Amino acid sequence: MEARLNMFASKTAMGFAKRLAGANLPIADSGLAAATQELVKIRASQINGCSGCLDMHTKEAAAAGESGLRLTMVAAWREATVFTEAERAALELAEQGTRLADAAGGVTDEAWANAAKHYDEEQLAALVCLIANINAFNRLNVITRQPAGDYEAGQAAAFLKQ
Repeated sequence: MEARLNMFASKTAMGFAKRLAGANLPIADSGLAAATQELVKIRASQINGCSGCLDMHTKEAAAAGESGLRLTMVAAWREATVFTEAERAALELAEQGTRLADAAGGVTDEAWANAAKHYDEEQLAALVCLIANINAFNRLNVITRQPAGDYEAGQAAAFLKQ
């Protein structure tokens, strides 16, 4: 697949992407488990069909020690026994927050209450911001058909230091 737009050659696209990536910094310091963050990014990216984000976040999660089994099971998290109740709540919130157009009311009160049982206010804020951020990245990549497969763990962190 060939990209429709060379995002790396565009000053506008790179400036936007760098700021979007930088928006994740407060989320990383929120107390929300890093594993949960990657699981949420993976699930939203699966729903949106974003191969670039799937490439990045599965590799980052694996490099951080996430098991291949859990990474494989994210798409079927409801039936899988390898996720905690808190992770399940985060994955449900991610799914409903990603599929806003599919539900007239957006995120259900039940999904929100379930997440609130497992996460404090700062962690809930981090989840909401994380879901919004990964959906924005998914849209950038899907719209421009960014190819995937060549990402190496750590590239995103290096990008932010540029």
